[in-house]
Amino acid sequence: ASAEKKNNLTNKIMDSTKLSINTIRALSLDQVHGAKSGHQGMCLGMAPVANLLWSQIMNYDSSNPKWANRDRFVLSNGHGSALLYSLLHLSGFNLTLDDLKNFRQLHSKTPGHPESHITEGVEVTTGPLGQGLTNAVGMAIAREHTAARFNKPKFNVVDHFIYVFCGDGCLMEGVTSEASSLAGHLGLGSLIVIYDDNNVTIDGTTDISFTEDVSKRYEAYGWHVQTVENGDEDLDGIQKAIIKAQQESNKPSIIRLKTTIGYASKVAKKPGAHGYGVSSDEAVAEVKKELGISTEKFHVPTEVKEFWSATRKRNEEKIAQWNDLMMKYKSEHADLHKEFEDLYFGTLDTAKIEKVLKTYNKPNATRKMGGEVLNALAEISPQLIGGSADLAGSNCTNIKSSTDFSKDNYGGRNINFGVREHGMVGISNGISAYAPYIPFCATFLTFMGYAFGSARLSALSGHQVLYVFTHDSVALGEDGPTHQPIEVLNMLRSTPNFYVFRPCDGAETSAAYVKAITMRNSPSLFALTRQNLNPVEGTDFEKARNHGGYVIQNDDGAQVQLVATGSEVSLAVDAAALLRKNGVKVRIVSMPCVDLFDEQNTDYKKSVLQTLPTISIEAGSTLGWQRYSHVQIGIDRFGLSAPYKQIWKELGFTPEAVAEKVTKVMEYYKSNSQELYPLIKPTF
Repeated sequence: ASAEKKNNLTNKIMDSTKLSINTIRALSLDQVHGAKSGHQGMCLGMAPVANLLWSQIMNYDSSNPKWANRDRFVLSNGHGSALLYSLLHLSGFNLTLDDLKNFRQLHSKTPGHPESHITEGVEVTTGPLGQGLTNAVGMAIAREHTAARFNKPKFNVVDHFIYVFCGDGCLMEGVTSEASSLAGHLGLGSLIVIYDDNNVTIDGTTDISFTEDVSKRYEAYGWHVQTVENGDEDLDGIQKAIIKAQQESNKPSIIRLKTTIGYASKVAKKPGAHGYGVSSDEAVAEVKKELGISTEKFHVPTEVKEFWSATRKRNEEKIAQWNDLMMKYKSEHADLHKEFEDLYFGTLDTAKIEKVLKTYNKPNATRKMGGEVLNALAEISPQLIGGSADLAGSNCTNIKSSTDFSKDNYGGRNINFGVREHGMVGISNGISAYAPYIPFCATFLTFMGYAFGSARLSALSGHQVLYVFTHDSVALGEDGPTHQPIEVLNMLRSTPNFYVFRPCDGAETSAAYVKAITMRNSPSLFALTRQNLNPVEGTDFEKARNHGGYVIQNDDGAQVQLVATGSEVSLAVDAAALLRKNGVKVRIVSMPCVDLFDEQNTDYKKSVLQTLPTISIEAGSTLGWQRYSHVQIGIDRFGLSAPYKQIWKELGFTPEAVAEKVTKVMEYYKSNSQELYPLIKPTF
């Protein structure tokens, strides 16, 4: 009798599991069909492993999505968002059936691709393939660093995994190769990737473009590799593979899961399954009938609700155990407990931060000034962690009070990213997403071209990543136009929620870092010089930090106005000195952060930029400066290979050349004053 009772219970659990899997499939179908837009195939194929992972394996708190010790889940193949939304709804997150019915609609909680700032339970914004897996490497780095810092004997307060779903497209993207290589090198054992190996892309089967041996590739990276041949039905095999991955603590793991894209539909295993392949009421009903479930739209059976209720109860027990552990931890490690809370609450010592001001009375490069400010802030803010793409010495980004983050030392705060600019930035996004760390990353400014795909997601997601990007103009000299940024500043300034700081001296460099470290929902970039700059009279820490642009010199009755950034501020000052010898009265504006200046009210901007003949001076593209100047001195061509002073002279960036051009501008406007339009216009 007891054996029969046990068998009945087992069968009931199996039936509930199967029904839950098929309910996830049905909800995913209904979301996409309701919107008549989206991606169904991956949702149908990955439902079994998703159900297993979220109902039986992962630890999380649906009532507190930011619970510190939760397992993180990243949907790198973000086009399968309907699958994630189904899981979030069933597991009790703040996502209702009505939210699912609003899939891909205006202002809904269920956008086309997952967005972490919109939907509770979404860890990172994904969609551009490969970004999610790359973010997960950053999350694993942050996890290991946090564990190294806070775990003590008998107190494993950081004890969780980073799970990732990815597809063929993610593994084709170059950013994933960069991140996976670093993850293997660092031995990130908390990272578990489940690869949806379904052999189908949008254009056809993978035979046309992707035939490498993924297993051998990841073994070469230093990963633990497993394969489950029947991802559609072998739940026991999937669970055993995940458990093995959890037990492998010295390597990241990837599980090749052979699935059927578009499972149970007529487009199964075909390229048409990727997107909206089940596109009629009849086709959706046929799939549901094939799965043996109700054809009712957005239907969640009572048995499935009970199934997920049991999951929530299991998680509540885990959370209670962890809370008890933290109470004991607080008793025995009070200081560490406070630091732990400060980290997860995003607490900064702003009083100390605002006092970080470095000034210099002799020529110095802003990259070197930036290195000193970064180190001063690192002493105050343990949240700062990061590194360079093999240019730490040139970027001046080593935290001197710390050590290298490595497989043998996860407690270090200096990350050697290697020559992996795109991966570096995506990883930094993941560090930011894991907890309120403040990651920094560094390279030469021109290499933002490699990294911009990830940098754009910093801004979109509101990740506070600090970009220390040096060698900011043609003045880097002999390396030539391949290394000399021309268009990069303009590209970044046009990106919403992305702040570009180009300081001219120590006061402005300090102001840039202090402002950036206190903007918790925005990335900031510091464009810093290779060459030494002379100290500039009139710069102001407070004005630079608070306004982004301000007057540094102003002659009574000024006749002309110069607006400059970075290294060109001292050039403007020197040109003004020549002009004054000829009786010209000059007003000089330093604009270390155009983005901040843009945000100022109209009255303030008018007080800074008066209606005078105005010339902007910046060693980069002139596009965009038409807003704040009548004439632009810039570089609208690629650079040159030569010592930088020769390049400056060739391109007209000398005091004499600037003064000559300013004189011509003034002469023009003397006889064409009607063309002297106000620079600051009202906003409506």
